[in-house]
Amino acid sequence: MKTFDATPLFRSSVGFDRMMDLFESVSRLDQAAPTYPPCNIEKTGEYEYRISLAVAGFSESDLEIEARENTLHVTGRQDKEEGGGQRRFLHRGIAARAFERSFRLADHVRVVGASLENGLLHVDLVREIPEAMKPRRIPIGAGAGPKVIDAAA
Repeated sequence: MKTFDATPLFRSSVGFDRMMDLFESVSRLDQAAPTYPPCNIEKTGEYEYRISLAVAGFSESDLEIEARENTLHVTGRQDKEEGGGQRRFLHRGIAARAFERSFRLADHVRVVGASLENGLLHVDLVREIPEAMKPRRIPIGAGAGPKVIDAAA
């Protein structure tokens, strides 16, 4: 099944303008999706998340993290072979190729930090919900119409 009809989802939702774009981008995923370096995405708290990428062989200076327009880009590039090419590998199982991974972030998600430890790059994210978007209780007024305030009183 190549097509997905999202009409039933929109019956009970208001204001999800970008949702259809997200569904279309997911439906376009195929085998060419980047899989290097492998990564984990975990929820560490109610509004906290962590992306962990396995970047063995890369140092902090080889990695670049950039967040722009609800997208997180992680790029890794190593300089030419250290030691002037004197090293000869009988087997090279640790990939050292350049990579670029992109992650789509939800609204109001921002990067709060990144660390490199034991060959894993950890990018910490937090979702900060604006005060205007937090749930609030709506009082139900008694009476048929709006309350009128008498200016003379």
